Amino acid sequence: MAPPPAFAVVEEYQPFQVRLRATAIVPDGHFSIYDRFGAVSSVSGLTTGLPGSQIFGAGVNVSNSVIPEIDLAYYFTRNFAVETIAGYTRHKLTATGTLSEIPVGSTNLLPVSLLAQYHFTNFGAFQPYIGVGVTWAVPYAYTPGNSWTPLITALGVTGLNSVRELHVGQSVGVAGQVGFDYMFTPNFGVNVDLKRIMAEPTSYATIYNSALNKNIYVRVSSNIDPWLASVGVTFRFGADVIAPVLARF
Repeated sequence: MAPPPAFAVVEEYQPFQVRLRATAIVPDGHFSIYDRFGAVSSVSGLTTGLPGSQIFGAGVNVSNSVIPEIDLAYYFTRNFAVETIAGYTRHKLTATGTLSEIPVGSTNLLPVSLLAQYHFTNFGAFQPYIGVGVTWAVPYAYTPGNSWTPLITALGVTGLNSVRELHVGQSVGVAGQVGFDYMFTPNFGVNVDLKRIMAEPTSYATIYNSALNKNIYVRVSSNIDPWLASVGVTFRFGADVIAPVLARF
């Protein structure tokens, strides 16, 4: 007996997706600051006085930010998709600890992410997902603080500090996400998303100290590792262009 014929069956899902979201970016990492050329004497109690030595107790605070975000996704199947995300964010940088709240400056960031996702589709309109990928963070338009702040050391007030130059490096890091869509129709829904990005940029700054009457060149090593929490709307479309899937009955 001959086998039954193959029939062309179209899977009922929308392969193209656009999301518009509001995203809160909350840096959650660790910073270390180093005196590149040993300009700060060991008698200050801040460093060993050697080139490349760490400035004890010094760090950097990166401000939170809320941004608009857009992402595009393509579904290879109902469950597997790739997503790309882009946004614009600006952060203020402030020295902490032994560097006495020096306004380091501010920087714009253009983070671009590419993630592979698995979507769970057996809960009806509630569609959770997980994802993993990479994020490339590109800083630009960074500006130094250029304001005066007293430097407190073991010797007392040791002049005033002012950040004159600032350079923020790029970073590439692993990104992970969890989230869900709640679809009111096959084409429209709402989205909640949480990401963690492992970002480790290296930055450089030039600090002028009035007591030394010279520049202190520092390197900042960082693990910014921000959390990104998003809410927004989901649009899906394009079911009419899915290639038919052959199934045997």
